[in-house]
Amino acid sequence: MSARPMLARISTALLAFILAGVLPLHGQDPPPSVDAPGPIATDRPAVTDSSVVVARGSLQAENGFLESSSQGQSVADGPESLVRFGVAKRTELRFTVPDYFYNLSTGGSPGSGFGDFAFGVKEQLGPTPGKFDVSVILFLSFPTGANMVSSGGYDPGLQVPWSRALSANWTAAGMFSVYWPTQGRTRNVTGESTFLVDRQLTNPWDAFVEYAGDFPEFGGPRHLLHFGTALKITRQQQIDFHVGVGLSSAAVDHLIGIGYSFRIQAIRR
Repeated sequence: MSARPMLARISTALLAFILAGVLPLHGQDPPPSVDAPGPIATDRPAVTDSSVVVARGSLQAENGFLESSSQGQSVADGPESLVRFGVAKRTELRFTVPDYFYNLSTGGSPGSGFGDFAFGVKEQLGPTPGKFDVSVILFLSFPTGANMVSSGGYDPGLQVPWSRALSANWTAAGMFSVYWPTQGRTRNVTGESTFLVDRQLTNPWDAFVEYAGDFPEFGGPRHLLHFGTALKITRQQQIDFHVGVGLSSAAVDHLIGIGYSFRIQAIRR
């Protein structure tokens, strides 16, 4: 079987699993136990990833749909699924499910198809003496996607997200990253730096403003101003909304997205 039909079936099955998971998770949260993990903490919708890992034995699926426009091309993609599984107190495994990209400007072709699969590991290092939560993420993407979408190479990446509570309601966070994407027959080493300020509006509801900058070895810098909000509808579920505008010619013109994430305790601790 070729890679594309197989990836289509995998993504369809995962989406069905995600939608099926909504029903049993709705409703009142169960009474917390001494061992119960805290409320869901996701990497989305910010560019900056969470600085903490999911609890041991927990399976967390973070999903969404995005529309973006850049240089006259408009693209929609989904389900943007990142599956995170806690294997130890400070360690999680990460699986980026191939996303499907649909070129709205060309009516689907060319430039449409599945992206690449990626596998990663996240290790939480903090909190540090300065009350910083810090983690390190290593990942590798595999060239499983469509010809016009896949990079065509095995692309590694390194991310270091951090966060620090400023008060009961305010948090500062950011991430330093280095990526080695394949472009043509060479690698375009790209550094990335992000910074955000998050405000807890109510106990389950927060909003943030974020700057993200990509600095590739070849090509101009990509600066993004990003706004988003997330609402925990239960301790295990979250919905989110975000918009962004590019601040440089090489960046996207705009992006707008929505998401739904959930967590289940796959293995009882």
